[in-house]
Amino acid sequence: MKHARGYTLLELVLAMTLTAMLLGMLSAGLYSVVNDWQRDTSGLDRALDKALAVLQLDRALQAAFPHTYIDSERLSRFVYFNGDSSSISFVSTVSPQRSGGLTTWQLVSDEQDGVQLKISAAYSDNPDERLDSLDAVTLLADYRAELRYLAQKADGQEWQDEWQGDQRQSLPLAVELVLR
Repeated sequence: MKHARGYTLLELVLAMTLTAMLLGMLSAGLYSVVNDWQRDTSGLDRALDKALAVLQLDRALQAAFPHTYIDSERLSRFVYFNGDSSSISFVSTVSPQRSGGLTTWQLVSDEQDGVQLKISAAYSDNPDERLDSLDAVTLLADYRAELRYLAQKADGQEWQDEWQGDQRQSLPLAVELVLR
């Protein structure tokens, strides 16, 4: 009597069941790895966005420009650079869109909304009115900005909590920006 060669139906079903179980475990593990990867990279993307925003702001402050405008009420020329301990407005040669020309920057620290930014083109007038008409963009949601300004005094240099460019007719020597 000849024996038949090949696999029985039971052996084929058992092999396919084991293969399906192995593929199921492999796909569950792969799904877990992909989710961890996406979670890690989205956190990295958020951190990178914050770092780029801070670097762009740093570049803009380093390129602050002594922009002057004529006040029609006082008939005098004034330097546009104003700041206090929680906000700063200035004109810079740096534009976030990399377009030519001067750009007005206004950074405001708000307890609820975090650090907010307004950017506008700088023309030959006082840019405050243009900035007031713009909506602020939240730059760093969970942060608070603290600012100080370095002034030249007769007996040396001194950090101050406020800078009024229209009164001083100059830019500060340096700006200290601390993000908390």
